[in-house]
Amino acid sequence: MIDTQTASAGDVKMRATADERRSTAIGVVLLVLAGVVVWVFGLGTEPGESASFGLGLPGSSSADLKWVVDPRILSFVVAGLLAYLGVRRIQRARPTWANAALGLGIGLFVLSFLAWSAAGQSFSLVGMLRSTVTSSVAITLGALTGLMCERVGVIDIGIEGQLLTSAFVSVVLSSAFGTLAGVVGGMLTGALLGWLLAWLAIRFRVDQIIVGVVINILALGLTSYLASRILTVAQDLNAPERVPSVPIPGLSEIPVLGPMFFDHNLFVYGMFILVGVLQIALFRTRWGLRSRSVGEHPKAADTAGINVYRVRYRNVILGGLIAGFGGAYLALTVVSRFEENLTGGIGFIGLAAMIFGRWMPVGALAAGLLFGISTALSAKLSVLGTPIPSEFLLMIPYLATIVVVAGLVGRARPPAADGQPYIRG
Repeated sequence: MIDTQTASAGDVKMRATADERRSTAIGVVLLVLAGVVVWVFGLGTEPGESASFGLGLPGSSSADLKWVVDPRILSFVVAGLLAYLGVRRIQRARPTWANAALGLGIGLFVLSFLAWSAAGQSFSLVGMLRSTVTSSVAITLGALTGLMCERVGVIDIGIEGQLLTSAFVSVVLSSAFGTLAGVVGGMLTGALLGWLLAWLAIRFRVDQIIVGVVINILALGLTSYLASRILTVAQDLNAPERVPSVPIPGLSEIPVLGPMFFDHNLFVYGMFILVGVLQIALFRTRWGLRSRSVGEHPKAADTAGINVYRVRYRNVILGGLIAGFGGAYLALTVVSRFEENLTGGIGFIGLAAMIFGRWMPVGALAAGLLFGISTALSAKLSVLGTPIPSEFLLMIPYLATIVVVAGLVGRARPPAADGQPYIRG
């Protein structure tokens, strides 16, 4: 008993020390950001210049709302706040708040960067935030797919293939029979590929990484072949109707928040609903408890009477349905047609978002928004003529992923049985 208590005390002390080191590292990062804000954004802006941020979309009741700021003054204020947060982190005041301080600091840094970029010009802040949400949908849905699988111990590398195949089927069915048929067909296609992954990985215990890679290669080759053979001849099967936005009455008129969250199509609303439902289901229901137990300790779950195979099959197929929904979004909203390799690596980015979000639905959404804002920033800043090449902005989410893996925002621990085949004794 004494040895166990000593070991537990040692573990707690090690975790506390790690939290303090991480708090110090975050403090240093925040101080560096404060220096960059002063030197580049503050001193690099001419006195008297102003930046105008639009707070409404054209045609809305808030279209004329603008927020005019002095980038130089804003930069000095932001630098002061960053320095304060950095010093508090170095002093290790409440180390558990380190991640919140880092998130707040990055948000302030981005705000100062936008003001510096838009100096002397007008910038649609709401347009960028709206683009951030729409750019995050496919990534977040991909992350939720991986989360559903890995929470029960199955690694799904085939998200890219599920998205791509579902997009193809959605385009064809939507062009022939309407949007509803396209969405349903895309989801069923994703579920079918999810079943294929589960069948090979669970029943035959094939290496899960290999199965995922095979699905990706199969999807790319099959969709490319069918597109060249069918869609180039029957072009009417590659012309689906774009899914329109459905503003929520009243809420869509709220300045900033309305266009950002309440003026989208059903795919965006579906993403938010899925995140909320899965967050509650995984941590507040019997199904969630069983799923997490299978992913952490399948032997103990089996001993408690839980059918490990059934739970894994069910979750992987449900994950496939979510991937199919994401594929339909890409095909019917983003491009409104099918193109070869349409996904362009979104499935792999979704896996990174899943890890960044620590296998949590809300965390996956936050990570998806981080990836989305880099795309939105790149597009907006290229219009403003910022001296920083837009290609560098595309590196932000990947650098953030490296930071997570390095442990700056805490160690991301996957489910204990992730990727391990289960053999019933």
